[in-house]
Amino acid sequence: MTGRPFTTTPTRRTILKGMAGAGALAAVPRFVQAQSSEPIRIGFQLHRTGIGASYGRWYERTASAALKVLNEAGGINGRPVEILFEDDGTDPKRGAEVVEKLTTQSNCDLVMGTLFSHVVIGSAPRAGELKVPYLVCSEGHHVASGMLNRWTLQPGITDVKSQVQGMAPFVSSNLGKKVTMIFPDFAFGHDHRDFFTAAMAAQGGEVIQQIAIPPTETSFTRYFPQIPSDTEVIYHVMVGPAVLTFVKELGEFYGSGARPQLFGFIDSLEAVDINSPGLEFLDGSHFWEGHPRYKQADASEHETFYRDAVGVDDNGASVSDPADIATYAHMFSTWETLFVIKHAMEAAGYTGPADRQKIVEAIEAMTGFEEGQAHPQGPKVFNGKTHQAFGLQSITKVEGGKLVRVHQTSMEDGFYPDEVDYTTMSF
Repeated sequence: MTGRPFTTTPTRRTILKGMAGAGALAAVPRFVQAQSSEPIRIGFQLHRTGIGASYGRWYERTASAALKVLNEAGGINGRPVEILFEDDGTDPKRGAEVVEKLTTQSNCDLVMGTLFSHVVIGSAPRAGELKVPYLVCSEGHHVASGMLNRWTLQPGITDVKSQVQGMAPFVSSNLGKKVTMIFPDFAFGHDHRDFFTAAMAAQGGEVIQQIAIPPTETSFTRYFPQIPSDTEVIYHVMVGPAVLTFVKELGEFYGSGARPQLFGFIDSLEAVDINSPGLEFLDGSHFWEGHPRYKQADASEHETFYRDAVGVDDNGASVSDPADIATYAHMFSTWETLFVIKHAMEAAGYTGPADRQKIVEAIEAMTGFEEGQAHPQGPKVFNGKTHQAFGLQSITKVEGGKLVRVHQTSMEDGFYPDEVDYTTMSF
């Protein structure tokens, strides 16, 4: 990552000293006198239906909880804030239509949201044409690669390239060097395919087989014979409503006999109870988690505040329904992105749509965020040139029906050279 001031691993205490205040929410009067009493309207592009629906439901719940906290602390620039949710059906074409509707019909000041990479890629061009800030809570490398435009930013979550670069040394050193990858056959899965293959090669490992599966697939058994017999590690990252079927069928395929080590991105288990019948074979396997689902023994007070605000128990389920499992590894991004918007609008002196460009420029000027109530997942470095956040990653192990963190990456583990400088592009 060129041009960044961080050349060594920063500590939680010292990282980003210049961002004091960005991680905490001050207790202030509910609303102070502002130039306008008109609410700030934030459009939220939501996967309410389609293959991303389980994520969308928790993205909405998390964003709504963050909104409550934000407004109780005085809103933005003394103005109340509203979020207008609009379903994109987890569909790229509909996604672009949602961005347009939220901007032109609902008169939103900016648009935030969505997770699935193909929807982001299909929607970002329209945001650029409308000249509206588009803050995505995705993980794909599409933003930092330079594929999109200056109006599209990802400040609230790390990208796949950074994640797998941090994970590969652990996999290679602890699990094995010959890997078979199983991934969804669309942009997000292709990022995993490309970047993990490269990251393992850098560690002296090798991806010996790549198995791409359509994201709408409902049964997976016919794919498993493609796994070579000399595979040491199965790396799996599946998405969508059939993820429980995927992990169950993988277990049935191997039965009680010998099998390769399993390393999964938690996407293969998001919104799924790991104690579900048929998942016993996952015991002892490892997962990547952006934000550990089970409350860890060293959880910070900010993590506790966040869980309580969203309504998630220590096991990562809804406090009102223990069977309702959160998409915990991803949904924090909506919370954190909302507070990035707050700080950007305040730094820009935002008054209305005529100041939209100032929001982008204000975010580009940011260098990162301290861990705090506004950023409970942990500290982050933000690269204004690439519009991408970098943070800490967790590897957890299934032990006793829970996910227990056994490794956390350093910040610099995920750094890579810049591939774009959006700040040189015109608006």
